[in-house]
Formats: sequence, structure tokens, C-alpha cells
Amino acid sequence: MNILKQLVPTKHRFSGLTKHCRALRSSYLHSSTDASVEVHSPEQEVVIALGSNVGDRLDNFNNALELMNKLGITITRHACLYETAPAYVTDQPNFLNSAVRAVTKLGPHELLGVLKQIEKDMGRSGGIRYGPRPIDLDILFYGKFKVHSEILTIPHERIWERPFVMAPLMDLLGSSADCDTVTCWHSFSLLSGGLLEFWEKMGGESLIGKEGMKRVLPIKSGLWDWSQRTSVMGILNVTPDSFSDGGKFVSVEAAVTQARLMISEGADMIDIGAQSTRPMASRISAEEELDRLMPVLEAVAGMPEAEGKLISVDTFYSEVASEAVSKGAHLVNDISAGQLDSNMLRVVAGLKVPYIAMHMRGEPHTMQNSENLQYDDVCKQIASEIYSRVKDAELSGIPAWRVIIDPGIGFSKKTEHNLDILVGLPNIRAEIARKSFGVSHAPMLIGPSRKKFLGHICSRIAADERDPATIACVTASVLGGANIVRVHNVRDNADSVKVCDAMLKQRSTKNLS
Repeated sequence: MNILKQLVPTKHRFSGLTKHCRALRSSYLHSSTDASVEVHSPEQEVVIALGSNVGDRLDNFNNALELMNKLGITITRHACLYETAPAYVTDQPNFLNSAVRAVTKLGPHELLGVLKQIEKDMGRSGGIRYGPRPIDLDILFYGKFKVHSEILTIPHERIWERPFVMAPLMDLLGSSADCDTVTCWHSFSLLSGGLLEFWEKMGGESLIGKEGMKRVLPIKSGLWDWSQRTSVMGILNVTPDSFSDGGKFVSVEAAVTQARLMISEGADMIDIGAQSTRPMASRISAEEELDRLMPVLEAVAGMPEAEGKLISVDTFYSEVASEAVSKGAHLVNDISAGQLDSNMLRVVAGLKVPYIAMHMRGEPHTMQNSENLQYDDVCKQIASEIYSRVKDAELSGIPAWRVIIDPGIGFSKKTEHNLDILVGLPNIRAEIARKSFGVSHAPMLIGPSRKKFLGHICSRIAADERDPATIACVTASVLGGANIVRVHNVRDNADSVKVCDAMLKQRSTKNLS
């Protein structure tokens, strides 16, 4: 017997989620209008959980997502990626877990059939219940419907006991419900505060990093837990006209020497850029950028000292990004977040590497004009605009679990805007969280190094005299929640980062005691 119940949307609007969910509990779950119905809507929004602990777990996820998109399940949002200890049957490898939001015209049982076929095609067999599997795909929510049949229960009956399901599920939501369907999902928790309250009762963010569950970003051939310590990205400009070190490292020999120095001083990443993006910089072609970049990139990637380090390419050209990754770059750092090359997001999606999406208005030549410097609330507007760029990236096939965000200090910002960012990083995350908890949890990169606003504040005309001011910015950034700092002077800033990390660890220890 199949029973399909639709929770009919209320016509009322409420100012807060708690009040909204309380009304839903009263109006929907106990309403006499609840009835067995068929799905007639052309599309339904769904949530699908993913798990894998056999073979190349990340490749399994990528393949499953590609198959879903081909088979009538259009993915719109991705949760973060979690590595988790096995539950129920504990003598097996760790899992990767995540979840996606999608839209589909498939009915609930049709959807189940498609997901089961994907599992089968990817090598899943019967095996032990809760045992090892290359891919596990579960329907958590289907539109506003409850489904009860011999083979399918929606909402998924074990959501409420599994932190490794709840964490990615919460990533797909925001602190504000973005549609009536999401509000219905909150109502399924039977709590006045909806899923938010349920997650907090389960332990919420305090569970991440404990209980065998950590949030990770896939990079190179491993998984990076960015919560453990702050990473230092050393800047290597192979340009004749960058504001701080233009012309110093244009030869391969000079660039390799500088990269080797930065690694010896504590750099975790080397960010190589072959096009100046200083204010008013003129744009060079992708071909000229490649001519400058590739000899240096190949030489740095081949250094013995680069073993275990990450190489980032600083470019807004998709052609450059593609060629750089093929020759050893592990990340793409795009100051435009896809706005200066319409192919960038699609290309990065295919490259399957982490993508640094930075906030900027306009382009380097226009970013400091009066129109691009207009803000009412700089942190709020940066958050909104970054989220919009990340949403575009997700729709282009870049999962949120591959995205690093950068509020873009010095790019379409006045001095006061840069200062607001430095003291307002938690506000930026909180504002993003209104729309997406997952994106708000993304690693955050901050790049204040030797920027012009520091010269204005400290009366330092020469860029290389702004290192002490940079250290102050780095300190504020790390204490405010930055996960990566991008700097010219690695040695001194690496020391600052170590002290800040020690302070944060001490504070965390005190809070636990």
C-alpha cells in the first residue's frame, strides 16, 4: 500500500523561522486537509544524501552526481563534504558523506528506482546492511510530501539519529527558510525551531571535529581539514608590473629561488600569478599570461621542496586555469569568481579542483571607480554577492565542497571598507548563513598583504615597508575566522599565524573545561 501525503502550504507569512515552523506544526501536521494525493506538480525539490567508503570515495561521488544530472535529477546545491567514522557496523573504512538539493520531475518511487540503478551500476551489491558500499544514495525529503510504502519512507526514517546525515542536510539550508518547501521540511522535525533546533539538540557544530566526523575539502590526492590550523599562501608574482614585487621574479631562476625561500619559511601553498590585478592594471591576453606562467609553474611543481605543498594559479582566464592544472597546479584562484570569463565555472567544474571565489566588482581597470565603491553595509553586501557567485558555480557543476571564499580586500573597496571586512569576518559568515550554512562554513582566504590602504593608514609609500601592518591584518583575520592568509612576507606572517592558532586552541580548551 502506498500512502503519499502532501503538506499544503499556509497562506500566512511569519517574520521568524521559529514562529513559521510552529504554525506549520499546527496547520499542516494536524490539519484535516491532509489527504492521500498523487504528485501532479511538474517538478519537486528533493534532498538526497550520499555516502561512500569503498574504492575512490570522491570519484564515486563525482560519478554519482554526473549520473543523477543525466537521469532527470538536476542538482542545485551541494553540502560540505564530511569524513565520518562508520556507524552500526564499525569494522569497516571511514565514509565520505554529503548531500545535495535537486529538482526532478520523477515521482518518489521513480526517483528511488533511478537512485537504486545508479548504486547498482556503480558496483553496489546486497552485502551487509550498513556495511561497506561504493555509493549509498538516500532520499531524505521529496517536495512537501510524506511517503509511506513497503519500499520507501520519506522523510527518511533515520535522519533523526544520524549526525553524519543531519550535518550535510543543514548545510543545504539557511537560517532563513528560502521557500515553502523548506519550511515544510523544518516542520517534519516536530520542533518549534524546526531542523535548526533539532540539529542544536543533537549537538550542532560542536560535533564537527569530534564523534568521528570532520568537515573536509578534497585537494590534490587527499582531504584537507582546514579547521586544524591556518594555512599560509605565499605570493609569487611573475609579472613586470605588480604593485609590490613587479619585475623581481620574471625569470624562472628568480621565481624558483623565491618559491624555495617561501617554502622554507613556512608556506603551505604557493600562489603563482602572471597577470597584474592592481588597480587600473591593463589586461593582457591569455596567451601572454601562459607564456609568462607555464615555465615558472612547471619549474616550481618539479622542485623537491614542493613535495607535499600546494600550488595555486592566480588567473581569471579559463584557458590559463585548464593549462595550469594540467601542468601541476592544485587550485584555481579567480579574483572575478567567474565574472571575467564566461567559460571559467564550466571549465573548473570539469577540472575538479578547489576554486577560490573572490569578491570584486568590475575588473581591475574599473574596480575603484565611484560606482563600484558604493556600499550601504559592506559586509552584508559582500556576503550576498559572494553567495551569488558561489550559487552560479554550483549550478555550473562546482560543488560547494570545493569552494574557498575570499571577501576581496583591496578590490573595489575603500580603506574603511577593508577595515570593516577585517573586523567583520564573522558577520560575513553569518550573513551567508542566512542563505546557506554550507557556504558559510567554506574555508575563507584573506589577502591584505602590503595593500595600498595599509600605506594610507601607516604613511608607508613603499609597499615592502607595509609588512608590520600586514601582520596586524593577518592577526585580526585569523582571530576572526580566516583559514588561509595570502602574503608576500611568509616568515613573519607564518609566526603570527602560529601564535594566533595557539591562542584559538587555548580559548577552545578553556571553553571545553
